[in-house]
Amino acid sequence: MKTIAIHTLGCKLNFSESSDMVRQFVANDYQVVDFKGFADVYVINTCTVTSIAEKKCRTAIHHAVNTNPDAVVAVVGCFSQVNAHEISKIEGVDIILGNADKHLLHRRVEQFLKTGKPQLTVEPMGNDDAFAPSFSTGDRTRSFFKVQDGCDYFCTYCEIPFARGRSRSSTIAETVNMAHQIAATGVKEIVLTGVNTGEFGKNTGENFFQLIKELDKVEEVLRYRISSIEPNLITNEIIDFIAQSRAFLPHFHIPLQAGSNTVLQLMRRRYTTELYVQRLQKIKSVMPDACIAADVIVGFNGETDEEFGKACRFIESLPISYLHVFTYSERPGTRALAMGGKVPITVRRERSKTLHQISDRKRIGFYKSNYGTQHSVLWESDVHNGFMMGFTDNYIRVRTPFDESKVNTVETILVSEENVEL
Repeated sequence: MKTIAIHTLGCKLNFSESSDMVRQFVANDYQVVDFKGFADVYVINTCTVTSIAEKKCRTAIHHAVNTNPDAVVAVVGCFSQVNAHEISKIEGVDIILGNADKHLLHRRVEQFLKTGKPQLTVEPMGNDDAFAPSFSTGDRTRSFFKVQDGCDYFCTYCEIPFARGRSRSSTIAETVNMAHQIAATGVKEIVLTGVNTGEFGKNTGENFFQLIKELDKVEEVLRYRISSIEPNLITNEIIDFIAQSRAFLPHFHIPLQAGSNTVLQLMRRRYTTELYVQRLQKIKSVMPDACIAADVIVGFNGETDEEFGKACRFIESLPISYLHVFTYSERPGTRALAMGGKVPITVRRERSKTLHQISDRKRIGFYKSNYGTQHSVLWESDVHNGFMMGFTDNYIRVRTPFDESKVNTVETILVSEENVEL
C-alpha cells in the first residue's frame, strides 16, 4: 500500500481542501501517514498571506525532499498559485498545482508515476473558474465546510484575490446536500468557511442569508459556526436570524483590520469604524453573551503613532472577546507596495505586542463575564491530563474529567472559574 503525507498551512479553508484531497488518495488504496515520517507522496498545501507563511512552505518542501528523495513531492495552493516559478526552482518538487486544479491532485500524481514527467507550471486564475466544494474530516466532532471561494474586494494589502480568483460558490441546494453528507459522517458541528463567506451566491443569484436559513433546517447538524464574515456583509437580518435560529451559535468572527478610518481608507476596506460599532452593538443587543473575534493588521502603511493610538483606544472600547493580530507583511503585486508611510519592522513588532496584550485582557474579561451562566458544550475526544475539552456555544474553552460516553455529545454546563481553560 502506497503512503501519502500532507502538511497544511494557513486558513480553515485550506484544511477543508486538504481533507478532500486526502480522501481521494484513501479511496484509491493509499495510507495516510505523518508528514514528519517516511512517505511515498508528500503534499504541501500552501499559504501566501504573509512572508512568514511562505517561509514555512519552503521549510516543509525541503523537509519532504530530504526525508525521502525518491518520493513524489506536490506543492499546491495559494503560494503555488502566485509563485510557481520560485517553487519550480526547488530541487525535488515534482508537481505544482494552483487553486483551480488542486482538486485534481490524485490524478496528476498518478500521471506523474506513469510518465515521470514533472508538472511545474500553473495557469492564472480566471473569471470563470469552477467552484470545488470541500469539507474536513478526521475530527469526530467538527468539520470545516468550504461554501465559498475567491474574493472581488482587492484590498490594497492583500494577495488572496490573485491566489484564489473571483468570488464563487455552489447553489444553495448543492450546499445543503453536502451538509447532509457531512452530517452522515457523524460530526455534530459544521464551521462554514470561505475567502469572503458573506459573498456566497454572488455568481448564482442567491445570498448568504438564504443559505443559512436553509442550512438551519438540516436537523442532523446540531451546531453551525460562521468562520468569518465582513462587517458590511453581516446584516441586521442575519444577526436577528442567528439569535433565534435552531443551530447557529452566538459566535462571530468579524474582521476589523484597522481601528481608524484613515487606515481603513488606505486599505480600501468597505466600511468605517462607525459601521463596525453598529454591527457589534446590534449583536450584543440580541445576544449579550455572544463571542465576537476581530482580525487586526498592525503596522500598515500610513499607520502613524497617532493613528495607532487612536486604533488602540477604539479597540479597547469595543465589546469584542479577543483579537487575531497580524503584523503587516508586504505582498507582491499589491497596491500597497507603491504607497508611502511605511512602518519600520521593529515598530510593527512592538505594536503587535501591544495589541496582543489588549487581546489577552479582552479574552479574560469575556470569560469572567460568563462565570455563573449556562451554556451548551460539544465535548471533544482529545484527553489532556485526564480532562476532555470542548467549546461552549459562545466559544469558551472548558474542560471536564474524561468520560468516553460524552465524546461528540452536547451538554449544558455552568461556566465557572474551575472549568474554564484560560
